[in-house]
Amino acid sequence: MKVKIFEVFDYVLFSCVLILVVMGIAFIYSSGINSEGILVTNEYIKQIIWASLGIILMVITALYDYNKAERYAQNFYMGLLAILLYTCLFGRYVNGARSWLGIGDFGIQPSEFGKIIFIIFMAKYLSDSKNEENQLKRFMIAICIFTLPACLILVQPDLGTASVYIPIFLVMCFMAGIPGKYIVFILGIGFGTIFLTILPVWNTIIAKKSFAVIGALTVPKLRLLLVMASALITVMGLTGYRYFRGKKYYYWISYIFSIIVISLVFSYGAGKVLKDYQIKRLIVYMDPSIDRLGSGWNIIQSKIAIGSGGVFGRTFLHGTQSHYRFLPQQSTDFIFSILSEEFGFIGGLFVFVLYGIILLRILKIMHNSSSTFGCYIASGILAMFSFHFFINVGMVMGIMPITGIPLLFLSYGGSSLWTAMTCIGILMSINHRKYE
Repeated sequence: MKVKIFEVFDYVLFSCVLILVVMGIAFIYSSGINSEGILVTNEYIKQIIWASLGIILMVITALYDYNKAERYAQNFYMGLLAILLYTCLFGRYVNGARSWLGIGDFGIQPSEFGKIIFIIFMAKYLSDSKNEENQLKRFMIAICIFTLPACLILVQPDLGTASVYIPIFLVMCFMAGIPGKYIVFILGIGFGTIFLTILPVWNTIIAKKSFAVIGALTVPKLRLLLVMASALITVMGLTGYRYFRGKKYYYWISYIFSIIVISLVFSYGAGKVLKDYQIKRLIVYMDPSIDRLGSGWNIIQSKIAIGSGGVFGRTFLHGTQSHYRFLPQQSTDFIFSILSEEFGFIGGLFVFVLYGIILLRILKIMHNSSSTFGCYIASGILAMFSFHFFINVGMVMGIMPITGIPLLFLSYGGSSLWTAMTCIGILMSINHRKYE
């Protein structure tokens, strides 16, 4: 067994992950110290326990043949939907979202572990359907696989976790050879929905002007009129394309206006599901000064922490923003701010290098995979890791909206850490079996 463990391990990948986890524990410890130098939380102890169990999970997963998971993928997916539905109805409220299950102090976030199940089931379907001639049908089924868990998470409402499923879905579809026009269609709907959801709030808070077109989005009857008009143009475009097949512009007219129709409908639903503070978070990064003591506080304090670190930082345990409790959620969402304040630009660059090595290693595993199933799984994990990293780092730097997405391996939290460590184990399993 020992020989097999040594054979399975990807030491480059494991070393980078281990360094990040140790750094995370160190800065979680730092975040627990107050201005008087007194340790006021035991989060770092919990993180050590979770990290130890996470390594065990990683080893078990690495030794397990990932190909065997394919036969159980559908059952796991159905179980995921049942658990997410149960969480929506009976879950525990944490940070404004009913997204946790547990007893007493012990709790898990099913949507985090659900990413792994979603990736495996999506990889199974895309692999099984790779010879499907009707790519539109293949893509529509893939959308259904993606939509069910994403919507259940969005209803909780947990916008941050739900958003992670989007890049996973798109990257896996791209790797599976889904035509680009279908992927761009979904991207257009995604960006259109976000844009139309935040536009009225932006008009009121940032621009502070009254635009008639934007105001129409807040009036249900006028919004319905816009939907009907866009739908009519879409139908006209489809009709023209059917009877004049040589005229490609009919196709693109229907393509663009169908995106507008769906975005208008989805943005109305998003406005009903999302709370005002969540929508405000999506735009306040543009100008945090509009709400210095509210939604803009996190970004302002985070930028101060990163800027005060300079090149080499204030040295370990000598950060002021965290010790004086200016950074909310500092051990989870804003762990990179503490790291940058105490280790400076050099420390932040070191984290970038480690993540860069991990992502490049995943790309190599994808390339060397012996099966499309393994390649698609690796691509989903690559999308998840990349999205977590760039969104979290961008968020604390003030160039991305505050979405509550943790920095994997560094942020405090058992669910996200176990999910990430399990993914590393799966990657090792894929890499070990590349010649089979």
